[in-house]
Amino acid sequence: MTPEKIRELELLAPARNIDIGIAAIDCGADAVYIAGPRFGARQAAGNEVEDIKRLCEYAHRFGSRIFITLNTILFDDELEDAALQIAKVQEAGADAIIVQDMAVMEIARQAGATLPLHASTQCAIRTPEQAKFYEDSGFSRLILERELSLDQIYEIRKAVSCELEFFVHGALCVCYSGQCYMSEAIAGRSANRGACMQACRSLYDLADGQGNILVRNKALLSLKDYNLKNRLKDLADAGISSFKIEGRLKNASYVKNIVRDYSSAIDRLVSASGKKYYRASFGSVTGGFIPDPDKTFNRGYTELFMDGKRGQWSTFDSAKGMGEEIGRATKIAPSKNKFSIIPVKSIKLNNGDGLSFVSRSSEVVGFRADVCSGMEIKCKSIPELYEGARLFRNIDTAFEKELENNLPTRQLTVKLSVAIRRNTCNGNYITDISATSEDGRHIKISITSASQSADNQERMRTMFRQQLEKTSGHYRFILSEFTSNDCKLPFMPASALNGIRREIAGKIDESKCIAKPLENRTVSFSEKGKVLEEARTCPLRISYKSNVSNRLAEQSYIKAGACHVDKAFELEHQKNAELMRMKYCIKYELGICPRSSDSSHKIGELFLLNNGRRFPLLFDCKNCEMAVLTSPESRK
Repeated sequence: MTPEKIRELELLAPARNIDIGIAAIDCGADAVYIAGPRFGARQAAGNEVEDIKRLCEYAHRFGSRIFITLNTILFDDELEDAALQIAKVQEAGADAIIVQDMAVMEIARQAGATLPLHASTQCAIRTPEQAKFYEDSGFSRLILERELSLDQIYEIRKAVSCELEFFVHGALCVCYSGQCYMSEAIAGRSANRGACMQACRSLYDLADGQGNILVRNKALLSLKDYNLKNRLKDLADAGISSFKIEGRLKNASYVKNIVRDYSSAIDRLVSASGKKYYRASFGSVTGGFIPDPDKTFNRGYTELFMDGKRGQWSTFDSAKGMGEEIGRATKIAPSKNKFSIIPVKSIKLNNGDGLSFVSRSSEVVGFRADVCSGMEIKCKSIPELYEGARLFRNIDTAFEKELENNLPTRQLTVKLSVAIRRNTCNGNYITDISATSEDGRHIKISITSASQSADNQERMRTMFRQQLEKTSGHYRFILSEFTSNDCKLPFMPASALNGIRREIAGKIDESKCIAKPLENRTVSFSEKGKVLEEARTCPLRISYKSNVSNRLAEQSYIKAGACHVDKAFELEHQKNAELMRMKYCIKYELGICPRSSDSSHKIGELFLLNNGRRFPLLFDCKNCEMAVLTSPESRK
């Protein structure tokens, strides 16, 4: 049963840079995760501390939070720089740090850091025992494995009291998070250090032990994208408080579209919950574009193992995003680079739209529709296009322009209380205004005006309301109380009233958000860090899959009770190592699972072939898992 205190729901958005982070907040994100200058698990997505500070200042206007990804594994000579970065992002206003390496816990403790630490999905937390270990180690939030079922999440929820976070949308790694060593084995590019070469999106042949090719040139390890928008209530009821969108390398249009879509879904969930759940930030999002996730890059969607059942998770034909199906090709005139489309639905094509199809050789071919006249298309070339080919649109130029030019507005509600009184000594009017924003900021101002009263009192009252209730910046004002103590209203021009409203907005901007949607905000590291000095339950042997790459991480596990700690794969390539372990199974995808009632296939050894390398496959049918093993040709 979900603990009563888990009532706050957070939409957590990715950001490659500060501008995307701001756009995510404008579209409804309650929190944003973003990398600092280094150690952010995406080498191409670093940000300077000054930019982090600017993002924090913007986010905190709405009670939104900024989480810094420091979730690579660290080498010994990087520990000092990591400690310095922690201190700098804390000073910049960051609200938490996302961590994979246990050394960061020790670094933070030694530095006296007070930022909460979140255990990254790279920690591969998928059992109640693992969850309890990380909570006892001092982490205030756990980011769970994506392969978990609802029942498994329930069990973890019962084992721990800290916050739980779960991915709900975006690209999926085929392997258990943080335990993929394909890139490192092949090219010395560690996924745990932000240099993943996306081996799971590559094309492979599938061969048996005799060398027979069973499947040729397919993306055999590529999964569809995650989409749990229809399962948010289930996840919340299971104990998830933060819904995370994957995509720190995605562009602004992707983030805006998906964030707006999920924010609306969470609003509906909160509204229907009978005050069981609340949003983790303030402000309402209005206007702007209408979101449509199908128009944003995706590989098709899956709910993966949410119900504890297998489905068809793979994208064998291509790891690329095909887009939305629009129709079939007909009347192809290669000499004129022209063809027509028989649409499968009502659709308007635009000049410059991106189209794609699967060629007869099973290759995904993409091209631009240069000139669209209804369903007649002209382009520079149409190689391999054939009669009846299924056509997809992966770039909708009109929608992209809408995302760029029609951003929604996020505003905080400010209630105004206005009281008019008159100075008995000089006859001047005094207008006392009390303003309270929905995030708890409160200011008072008093305006003295001349003794002249308005000739038309009703018109003046209307003008007061009209001018004060206009929008200023991020604030939407509501005049909730208006009293005049039985005296007439002073004459005040519209410009003066507008100036008062702007002054109020400025003073609110200058004050800090003091309220929280709920009182159960994440505890700080300093409140939990004492457990580092206490005994914790830990496996006797820590394998290379725990990614221990420095002395502090090793000491942490030994302090917790481990008698032996293996070096990280990045430091020592283990022989016969599992390069990947996953819930995904090629046999199941091909319909040859030995557990399937309708399967009569008996196949022995299987291998993945790519670029001269031969990767053995291990099928752990007892645990219903598959593993990719070290190739003899892999990098030493």
